[in-house]
Amino acid sequence: KAKAGENGKLFGSITSKEIADKLKSEYNIEVDKRKIQLQDALKSLGTFELDVKLYPEVSAKLKVKIEQE
Repeated sequence: KAKAGENGKLFGSITSKEIADKLKSEYNIEVDKRKIQLQDALKSLGTFELDVKLYPEVSAKLKVKIEQE
């Protein structure tokens, strides 16, 4: 959850570090923030699908849902 304006644009952005921290705190899953393939920081509400490079030739899809606080 993040603070956003009426048009769905976030005040700030969501970074790969914040995603990695949330995975650790809520699901007890440790993922290095550098393994989360994020082109740019997420700056709007919605659901985004990201690639996570776990090992060479092993990757996974991660859905991130950003909701308004």
